[in-house]
Amino acid sequence: MSADNNGFPIDIPFLKLLGMRCLKAEGGEGIVELALEAQHMNSWEMAHGGVTMTMLDVAMAMAGRSADAHGRGVVTIEMKTAFMQPGRGTLTASARCVHQSTTMAFCEGEVRDGDGKLVARGSGTFKFVKRMPPPRTPEPGADG
Repeated sequence: MSADNNGFPIDIPFLKLLGMRCLKAEGGEGIVELALEAQHMNSWEMAHGGVTMTMLDVAMAMAGRSADAHGRGVVTIEMKTAFMQPGRGTLTASARCVHQSTTMAFCEGEVRDGDGKLVARGSGTFKFVKRMPPPRTPEPGADG
């Protein structure tokens, strides 16, 4: 995993913006961590639900993609989240791939705070996809 990508095996600019780090993405497991800062909070000074859901989505996606023997990426098809209590401090999301077919990965995950308290649980379905080539940049002066 690359230090330039906060430990993630691929470059995901959005996760750099959030400050999320990847601790594990192998063997059908994914673990990500985020030290909460002011920009991650809602108006009650706790983790915004979207931050918690993003952590679950990313941990489950890392679990799903690391379970694939063909090295394909994944895209989220559906995701369900249950919130247990407010997230504060440093949050850790851990996930595992519980089943895979030739085209899909089915994953479960949870987010815990620094004291080990359960913040949220989730499950998701991820579709395996081949890595897409980068978008073509038009040449200067070309009509597009």
